[in-house]
Amino acid sequence: MKYLWIAVFLAVLLWSGIDPKDHFTWFLEVLPALIGAAVMAWTYNSFRLTPLLYTLILIHCIILMVGGHYTYAEVPLFDVLRDIAGSGRNNYDKLGHFAQGFVPALIAREIILRKNIIRGKLWQNVFIVSLCLGFSAFYELIEWWVALATGEGAEAFLGTQGYEWDTQSDMAMALLGAIAALVSLHKVHDRQLAGRVP
Repeated sequence: MKYLWIAVFLAVLLWSGIDPKDHFTWFLEVLPALIGAAVMAWTYNSFRLTPLLYTLILIHCIILMVGGHYTYAEVPLFDVLRDIAGSGRNNYDKLGHFAQGFVPALIAREIILRKNIIRGKLWQNVFIVSLCLGFSAFYELIEWWVALATGEGAEAFLGTQGYEWDTQSDMAMALLGAIAALVSLHKVHDRQLAGRVP
């Protein structure tokens, strides 16, 4: 599985880096995936994650790399969905922010359970959801700082598409993603943590 993960990651990364819509945006969007891959490589032997998490992290990396290639406002499939729904907006960024809550929620859950950091499921879930929401808010601050530092060059990175509530809706999607992950995958995750194949 390790080699398949690496092959898929590198193939999508290579594709995303070939003639992206905007090179600066590509770098900004792909950087978290590269950092994540480096952290996983560094911790692979000392803190190996469950197969579920490795799969979800790869999916999240692919979402980042696709967004980097096209920019989040111009992913073609979501242009089609926009036209079908008549929404007037490409909502690929909402998928990205949903994943920004969904995947980190399970990463945090795995660390908390394996390290026995917080006792009691209620407090574990409150902490995980709060952590994901805090991370999402911090990411919005990073977007703001990049926009201030680079000016118009960050417009594709921000991907607001003229929507005044974009920042708040991004954080709401991350919150929804974190809750959805905890509700939908806790049993599968528990089985994998216990060493059983779901």
